[in-house]
Amino acid sequence: MKYILGMESSCDETSAAVVRVGDDGQMEIAANIVASQVETHRLYGGVVPEIASRAHIEAVSGITREALTWAGIGVADLCAVAVTAFPGLIGALLVGVNFAKSLAYANGLPLVAVDHIKAHVAAAYLADETLKPPFLAVVVSGGHTALYDVRTHTDFRLIGSTRDDAAGEAFDKIGRVIGLPYPAGAALDQLAREGDPKAVPLPSPALGGDTLDLSFSGLKTAALNYIHHCEQTGVAVPRADVAASLTRAVTAGITQKVGAALERTGYKTVVLAGGVAANSHLRAGMKKTARAHGAGLCVPPIPLCGDNGAMVAAAGWFEYLAGHFADVSLNASAEDAPPVCQDLF
Repeated sequence: MKYILGMESSCDETSAAVVRVGDDGQMEIAANIVASQVETHRLYGGVVPEIASRAHIEAVSGITREALTWAGIGVADLCAVAVTAFPGLIGALLVGVNFAKSLAYANGLPLVAVDHIKAHVAAAYLADETLKPPFLAVVVSGGHTALYDVRTHTDFRLIGSTRDDAAGEAFDKIGRVIGLPYPAGAALDQLAREGDPKAVPLPSPALGGDTLDLSFSGLKTAALNYIHHCEQTGVAVPRADVAASLTRAVTAGITQKVGAALERTGYKTVVLAGGVAANSHLRAGMKKTARAHGAGLCVPPIPLCGDNGAMVAAAGWFEYLAGHFADVSLNASAEDAPPVCQDLF
């Protein structure tokens, strides 16, 4: 039995988790503590990086201690410390990375740098112990919308992505404009069930041609223009119809590219991960698309869709097995892997 600590601070959640790994390689969450900053950032309608960084500093020691206590172990029982090192908000990432480096160095533990995207996908391993690569992974969140050819637990090949905004960013922006509280994802999901998904004509985010890429900026602009037109002409904005039409367009665009990716790769398993994977409409659309292509769909439970330390520990475990270790020179990166990790990823 081994225990790995996972630490996450890439945006506005500070999280520490302990994942227990049995002799048979099966992973189980022993503790997963998340300190959310939603109520703080709601005052500003979005994440304020400086405030997020300071909140991480205040929370990181306490939640790490709580995670170890909840798991019933001490630092000496850990086999490694895994931490999200990239991508994300640089100030927020630095808090987690520096804390993890200090904890690992002081206790003589291996340090594992984790890619935030790989961590979201790894959440699926915690939900389905039979899941194994290769498979198609679709990561949809506030900052990312991308398709990956997952060849091994640590070898990911990007095969499609958004060329501008992410799907979750579009949901949050339009949700805020029609008066939904931040973050708008859950409220927009619920409101969309009450509207007509064909009421508002919106463009597809799926780009034409032989590409698996998407673009959400035009979709977002079209929705904003429709809302502004209603306001300028004195017509009440049909909030439910806007939510339903936007959700339909996002879901249809993503599932169109997923269908093409399944045909291209020939895979029979697709993983949907990331914060927007909690959206009920996207889940339903992905399930329908997977079934149409004779593939199975794996989606983490909603608590594991958002940022959390358990997914970092799960991803870190496979990097640990591969011997991908970092040292005290590890630095955070807002986008790509930091130089010390370039040879590892």
